[in-house]
Amino acid sequence: MATIKDVAARAKVSAATVSHVINGTRKVAPETVKRVQQAMETLDYRPNAVAQSLRTRKTHVIGAVVSDITNPFFATLIRGAEDAAIEAGYSLIVCNSDESLEKEDRYVRLLRQRRMDGLLISPVGDGSNSVVHQLPTWKIPFVFVDRRVEGIEADAVLSDNIDGAYQATRHLISRGHHRIGLILGIKGATTTEERLAGYRRALNEAGITFTEELLTYGGYRITGGQQSVQNFLSLSNPPTAIFSTNNLMTIGVLQELFHRHVKIPEQIGLIGFDDVPWGKLFQPSLTVIEQNPYEIGQQAVGLLLDKSRPDTSPDKHGIIRVPVALKVRASSCKR
Repeated sequence: MATIKDVAARAKVSAATVSHVINGTRKVAPETVKRVQQAMETLDYRPNAVAQSLRTRKTHVIGAVVSDITNPFFATLIRGAEDAAIEAGYSLIVCNSDESLEKEDRYVRLLRQRRMDGLLISPVGDGSNSVVHQLPTWKIPFVFVDRRVEGIEADAVLSDNIDGAYQATRHLISRGHHRIGLILGIKGATTTEERLAGYRRALNEAGITFTEELLTYGGYRITGGQQSVQNFLSLSNPPTAIFSTNNLMTIGVLQELFHRHVKIPEQIGLIGFDDVPWGKLFQPSLTVIEQNPYEIGQQAVGLLLDKSRPDTSPDKHGIIRVPVALKVRASSCKR
């Protein structure tokens, strides 16, 4: 097995120069870098990643903990983060908390032990997990994505949830709907609270009284969307439209409405939060609030790497709101 001295001998440089090329610890002339890289390739030399990280205090690996990797929103967010990380010379390790406090605790601690250079995290529920509240005391940069935790001063990249929910509700009102069933995700999650705020703001502007019976929680799950429709249709005065604030719950809404032979939009209007590839092909095509999870992932990695720079103040934090857009299609027409 080749050693760093073998590489140095073949490239006709010192072992220290080879080390500088590998670790980026000192500027080396481009022609010398090329000779060293060619020697490494010829000898099939692979630097010891563990030893390298101990010397440089960098692993060039970023960890990400998201709440549901099966959700296309998070899959796209991770793709954006991965592309940004690779472009910057980093790798990305992804962990799925599955909205479980136990899994979140396990993965956050594991990523810390593995010496990640930074962490992206979409906190479970209302962010009450003690390990999340310990993050500011650990010497590891982190950025909240999609959700944040109230009371923790930290960088975050989020959708403009209030404006998105406001646009969706106002659109349904403009189509003649005054009883709008709202399906939220998990109580206490910042996405949930912000989308509720946008919904209530639109109702208030239109002079429509907020009604608790038109509010349900679907846990960001397909089954939650199904159960919410069952609850709505059991009311003596059911809603004329449904606003589902998550794509998986929207699938559940569609399944339950089809099962009950409820026609969209003739009998009930529908709007979702998150676009999906088949949204325009579905009959009727789905009106949605379109998010940009790829941009969220990209910007989160950019923020994270900025926080890793030695000249950046650790006490300065910012929240980036990525704009959303209303995509009007057939499912929200006036009945």
